[in-house]
Amino acid sequence: MILLAVLFLCFISSYSASVKGHTTGLSLNNDRLYKLTYSIEVILDRGKGKLHGNVGYRISSNVDVALLWRNPDGDDDQLIQITMKDVNVENVNQQRGEKSIFKGKSPPKIIGKENLEALQRPMLLHLIHGKVKEFYSYQNEPVAIENIKRGLASLFQTQLSSGTTNEEDISGNCKVTYQAHQDKVIKIKALDSCKIERSGFTTPNQVLGVSSKATSVTTYKIEDSFVIAVLAEEIHAFGLNFLRTITGKIVSKQKLELKTTEAGPRLMSGKQVTAIIKAVDSKYTAIPIVGQIFQSQCKGCPSLLEHWQSTRKYLQPDNLSKAEAVKNFLAFVQHLRTAKQEEILQILKTENKEVLPQLVDAVTSAQTSDSLEAILDFLDFKSDSSIILQERFLYACGFASHPSEELLRALISKFKGSIGSSDIRETVMIIIGALVRKLCQNEGCKLKAVVEAKKLILGGLEKAEKKEDTTMYLLALKNALLPEGIPLLLKYAEAGEEHISHLATTTLQRYDLPFITDEVKKTLNRIYHQNHKVHEKTVRTTAAAIILNNNPSYMDVKNILLSIGELPQEMNKYMLSIVQDILRFEMPASKMVRRVLKEMVAHNYDRFSRSGSSSAYTGYIERSPHSASTYSLDILYSGSGILRRSNLNVFQYIGKAGLHGSQVVIEAQGLEALIAATPDEGEENLDSYAGMSAILFDVQLRPVTFFNGYSDLMSKMLSASGDPISVVKGLILIIDHSQELQLQSGLKANIEVQGGLAIDISGAMEFSLWYRESKTRVKNRVTVVITSDITVDSSFVKAGLETSTETEAGLEFISTVQFSQYPFLVCMQMDKDEAPFRQFEKKYERLSTGRGYVSQRRKESLLSGCEFPLHQENSDMCKVVFAPQPDSTSSGWF
Repeated sequence: MILLAVLFLCFISSYSASVKGHTTGLSLNNDRLYKLTYSIEVILDRGKGKLHGNVGYRISSNVDVALLWRNPDGDDDQLIQITMKDVNVENVNQQRGEKSIFKGKSPPKIIGKENLEALQRPMLLHLIHGKVKEFYSYQNEPVAIENIKRGLASLFQTQLSSGTTNEEDISGNCKVTYQAHQDKVIKIKALDSCKIERSGFTTPNQVLGVSSKATSVTTYKIEDSFVIAVLAEEIHAFGLNFLRTITGKIVSKQKLELKTTEAGPRLMSGKQVTAIIKAVDSKYTAIPIVGQIFQSQCKGCPSLLEHWQSTRKYLQPDNLSKAEAVKNFLAFVQHLRTAKQEEILQILKTENKEVLPQLVDAVTSAQTSDSLEAILDFLDFKSDSSIILQERFLYACGFASHPSEELLRALISKFKGSIGSSDIRETVMIIIGALVRKLCQNEGCKLKAVVEAKKLILGGLEKAEKKEDTTMYLLALKNALLPEGIPLLLKYAEAGEEHISHLATTTLQRYDLPFITDEVKKTLNRIYHQNHKVHEKTVRTTAAAIILNNNPSYMDVKNILLSIGELPQEMNKYMLSIVQDILRFEMPASKMVRRVLKEMVAHNYDRFSRSGSSSAYTGYIERSPHSASTYSLDILYSGSGILRRSNLNVFQYIGKAGLHGSQVVIEAQGLEALIAATPDEGEENLDSYAGMSAILFDVQLRPVTFFNGYSDLMSKMLSASGDPISVVKGLILIIDHSQELQLQSGLKANIEVQGGLAIDISGAMEFSLWYRESKTRVKNRVTVVITSDITVDSSFVKAGLETSTETEAGLEFISTVQFSQYPFLVCMQMDKDEAPFRQFEKKYERLSTGRGYVSQRRKESLLSGCEFPLHQENSDMCKVVFAPQPDSTSSGWF
């Protein structure tokens, strides 16, 4: 009796979790013809739900389905025939009216006669327990047409009981979940689990990356073990993380409805399905149900040379500050990705020297095997006559969005070979470090070239005998950020010469919190408190900053606070400013600092009333609920009023992810003799030096020297023009996302997001003995263009949505010090220029024959300029005011 009860409960459970009447898959009745209607509908928009502005198209047809064969040994083994008839193509947006690209055109004209014939040829589907065993069609049919047929066939794959399983259909091998009810089944496909071969890449940094979300839900209404209606909806939405105006959405729907049934073909007898298929038509062949890749032919598209001839005028040096230059740069990079080595090399060899640097930027940014081979063939690293081109190539490599092992291997080979310029040799090693980090971020740490590069950096640093080599490998490690390099950094930070020690500590400063262990902090504390050796104050202050920014302990903070008052005067003021900035900006260490300040010995007037001109300040450039841009400026002077270090940083944050957008550091030392001043402790024997170092988009660049040594200083002072020295200049591809999607309807979708900028960062340091004045100037000129393009292609009709945003901005920092008396006078200012902000939107539908519709919209506003606060006495945030301009909209034929 108990056994019967258990069996009864199991039966009830199975019944409630499956569709009434069947427990496996769809089942067709013998000798019946099922007549259905079918439609594919695809819509593109920006995800704002405005239906009137959509673009897209609808493919509709009648569908006949018949059972040809059923395995006599099992009802769930079936061969069905599916035939599309009366195919039609039309607009989704019915408001298009006279502007419809389909108006007056018959299906054969739209689809093509051969394509239409292939689409309406019957296909066979072998189902076992409701799952596709084989898919049969005719050989040599166009791939795009076969994919549409695959999309329809995949709808017949289902199961009538609840559960989760893996299935193979047009989307690939995917994880699917079935929810069975009495008269319907809901099928949820996890699109992110689908294994299908498709091209694509993205920017690894989350701030510059693209977030996407994909869903697929198919609802089956079941009656008598067959569908009376199927509705499938697949949605792909994406957005650029740091700029919410760059968004897009693809909605693809399939609808299948049963209209009637009538007498159909008689069931074929036999036990082997292969024999049945051969009897139906021997030309049938088994092909994968998974969607296949196809490329639409571009009719009337320009060649690479033709494209370059129309682009090069925008890339003239005088035009690089304009948005058109960046826009054309991005478009040409896209074309280069389809070009062959010979085509690229031909353009490189025939271009003049004015435009050639910009062409090198574009060719390197393409990041294909052909473009890499072409540029390596073109550049001669053994010669020092083309240093500018070599440097532009190397920096473009450093900023590469998805570098390959092939690229890293090429740079290692160049480094080991003969290089004509010592500066280029140093830059090669620095960029090798940047590539190691990017490849490791993409789970490529175990690649042979990466392992070799790691050994090259760490081995070179350990065995370096010359100061120049030590500097080079430290800069490479500053990019690579290898955890295994930390012991070497600690060694150089604590025991190295002044310049080497400072570079080692600034390298440690770039490591994330988990790597700044208690052992690391012990060494940094020894450096700051000078337990073993006297260090210059740039090294000590950097060591203190690392401690305070990486979860400091109570005693770490207390000892640093107790040191204030015992330091050289300007260092006292600097450390006091650092602590006050932590409290004001509510940095992570602020809670611990407040705890320590409850002690009177640490928090008293004597300690917090120190005078001086050194300062540290952090503020917001922009702040929103999901993101923030911050800037920080810290300036450290010597006791005589001469600049020791100016450090300007810009960070971008999205949630917990961050990007070090830029850092410009100007350093000077050993200049006290010029004004007969006494050097600070630990800096008595420093050589006269001034230079500038920069980080751009997390990549450390090769530092630039203003002067080195007393004689060089005097010659530069006598011949100084005051003109700034460029640290980095060029066209950079910073955002690069490409994604090819196989929609379950059979159509192909592409999502492309690119962001480029033309940048010029320069700096200058002027020194006047006559006026007893020094001035430092850092100027940033940036033009940014970000574009996105989403398309859905059937091979005979294509719909697309293009959006772009562009701006041209400038940021300038000037610091002037008059040291004719003490306390010396300091004037600091950081200004952001007025900048235009333009947005464009283009929607289009195009037939393969060339006829098309386009709608364009433009929106422009003006961002007001402003002055940023640089010290705590003036901490009002710089507010950016948008002055909107009239929108413009146009639409029509093309």
